Amino acid sequence: MVDETSRWGFETRAIHAGQRPDPQTGSVIVPIYATSTFAQDGVGGLRAGGYEYSRTANPTRSALEESLASLEGGRHGLAFASGMAAADTALRAITKPGDHVVLGGDAYGGTFRLLDKVLTLWGIEYTTVDLSDVDAVRAAVRPTTKVIWCETPTNPLLGIADIAALSELAAEAGAKLVVDNTFATPYLQSPLGLGADVVLHSTTKYLGGHSDVVGGALITSHDELAEQFAFLRNSTGAVPSPFDAWLTLRGAKTLALRMERHSDNAERVVEALLGHQKVGKVYYPGLPDHPGHELAGKQMRRFGGMVSFSVVGGEQAALDVAARTRIFILGESLGGVESLIEHPGRMTHASTAGSPLQVPGDLLRLSVGIEDGTDLVGDLLQALD
Repeated sequence: MVDETSRWGFETRAIHAGQRPDPQTGSVIVPIYATSTFAQDGVGGLRAGGYEYSRTANPTRSALEESLASLEGGRHGLAFASGMAAADTALRAITKPGDHVVLGGDAYGGTFRLLDKVLTLWGIEYTTVDLSDVDAVRAAVRPTTKVIWCETPTNPLLGIADIAALSELAAEAGAKLVVDNTFATPYLQSPLGLGADVVLHSTTKYLGGHSDVVGGALITSHDELAEQFAFLRNSTGAVPSPFDAWLTLRGAKTLALRMERHSDNAERVVEALLGHQKVGKVYYPGLPDHPGHELAGKQMRRFGGMVSFSVVGGEQAALDVAARTRIFILGESLGGVESLIEHPGRMTHASTAGSPLQVPGDLLRLSVGIEDGTDLVGDLLQALD
């Protein structure tokens, strides 16, 4: 729950929200409560903290959840074992068999796989659409539509959707707008403040920030939705360990500083890629000719650390470039302090092959880290040349 810390600045909340000195020892850092169960004062008599079993709730996880709720400006935060566990819980809590989901036409491959290969077997229907076209979204909405699932910026083509407009559309349709805020982070973008019903994070990425933990989160100000999320999570057991919660909490403390550096370096990388003879198109919302540039400037603090670009010469040329980088590590995921390069078509988005969401074979995606910007630019140029 958001408390008096809600009036503090983002950087202050990232360090202090949900993270008070331990009352018994004075420890400044939230302890790792590595316990599965808690003593009770008689049958059903929970002690002061109200904890009984760590699948249901754990003090370390509670601290993380309070922090995440504060950072996103929501009343409720729920941490999960992974971003996909959070996505599955959100969709199952809001929909039932026969319901319909509107999914962005440039969505994360794992989200598409969840809907296309898992939830359709449960009776859920979906339609993919360009979320930057509000009229197209309106046309895709059905009487049975219960969720508009939005990524902005999108993964991997960095498309931008109008969160406020989609929230109004969802409300008119009696649906919920779920915004995957993983790329932007709560430091750069506040979907709940723009009308979204639920914010989702893969906390594995920027919130954890160090490529050492897997996790997810849902944040909302809807009390009933929060209860449904908590019930499903407890029922399915999709919870992070206390240590995972502690690592994520530690990472989130420096989110603001890291996002500024990620954004600085991404801008330098984009500048170096523009006009290079072996680079086709550069995808980055910070570019003035990006179709979502003006909107991104309104709903984001900065444009983030993710960059995608096409390589002249096709798929094999892109694979060759990815194989030649020395500082950019060839690997999936994103949002860590180290820079990563990947080929979405064969890696993170392989599940979209043959679908309307299929990623171009000549595309490479960069997660620009916080190393020296000159070194990063030099690494990409030598790989291209």
